[in-house]
Parts: sequence; structure tokens; C-alpha cells
Amino acid sequence: MRHLTVFDLDGTLVDTPRAIVETFTAAFGALGIAPPDASAIRATIGLPLGQAFGALLGLPADDELVASGVRRYQIHFKEIILPRAPELMFPGVTEGLDELRGLGITLAVATSKVHASADALLRSAGLRDLFALVVGADQVAHPKPHPESGRLILRTLGVPAESAVMVGDTVHDLHMARAAGMRSIAVTYGVHGPRELAEARPTWIADTFDDVVGLLRAAPKGLAG
Repeated sequence: MRHLTVFDLDGTLVDTPRAIVETFTAAFGALGIAPPDASAIRATIGLPLGQAFGALLGLPADDELVASGVRRYQIHFKEIILPRAPELMFPGVTEGLDELRGLGITLAVATSKVHASADALLRSAGLRDLFALVVGADQVAHPKPHPESGRLILRTLGVPAESAVMVGDTVHDLHMARAAGMRSIAVTYGVHGPRELAEARPTWIADTFDDVVGLLRAAPKGLAG
């Protein structure tokens, strides 16, 4: 039976949260608006950009100021985050993904980034060719935590939900996995802390990417159980 692991991107494969805060801050500065506190920005990581800017500005996601913020963010993303992608990967990611592929596990990404930005980040980090599919927030009507992203990946790759595991650092990832019928691994080194992650009831919890690989190495034997 074919097995699938779906990864979140920011805070799971690539240590981008600090750079994301810098990018939001630069975008607010370009708009002539005082940026929110870093903690407020971090709290929006894992949401699509429009929702994040809307929450930070207290405006609807379709407001023109929100749209301007998103455009500014995307400009600064190319300047601030992309050049640093190779050095932002969490320890063990490249080796771990190679090992999982060697075990015959199909790999995919479900992210709240738009597809073009996710693809560019993965390519800059040297990871894109490891993934059979990358699904961004602009490719579904309802991004995470809605299960649509996960269901799209399962359907496209022809893998049943019981043979798939979602790996992510936020409760949005875990809620998506549960709603899509997938098992999940919560990683504690990203945006949300262990207590918050545990409340979302992941199947497993991992403190390092090596721990993720260890769990997935053993998981296929019991995925259908």
C-alpha cells in the first residue's frame, strides 16, 4: 500500500517565523502604518496572508488596505526570506526527507502560502524535487484548518486518508488532518507550543525533525490499523 506524508512548510521544514515577522514589519512600514508587536504577528502564522493582514489590521480580508499589505509582503518576501532559505532549514530536514523517500513514502506539502511563494521557497531551499505535490492556499476555496487542502492532495495522489500522515507546527495543521481523516505529527519546535498542540489531539508529538523521521519510519506498519 502506498503511504503519504504531508508537511506544512513554515515552522515545520523551514525556520521562517522570525523572517516572517521581519517581512510583515517591512510591509507595514511600506504602508506607513506602525507594525504590530512581534507576538501578534507570530500568532497569525499558519493563516493565509489575507486573513493574517485582516486580523492584524482589524479589517475584512477583502479590504483594499489588506490587499496592499499582501502585495507589499510578497515583494519583501523575495528580498528577505528567499535568499536565506538554505540556511533557514531545520536541522535534519534534507537528510530526513531523503530517508523517507528511500523508504518509499510519497511526500507532499500543504501550506498557507500561495503556491508560487511556497514553490519558490522550496526551490531556494533545494527541497522542491523531493515533493510529489505542493498545494498552496490559493489552490483551494478553503485553506487550513479546513480539510480541503488535505483532501485535494489525497485525491490527486490517489492515497486513502488512513495511509497518510500530516506533519505541522500549528493547530491549523492538526485540525486539517483530523477533519480529512489523516493521522498527524505535531512538531514542538515551530510556532505553537506543546500545550496548545496537545489540545488539538495529534496522533504523535515530535520535538525534532529526527523524531519525525523516526515516527514515520515505524508508522507505515500501523497506518491502516
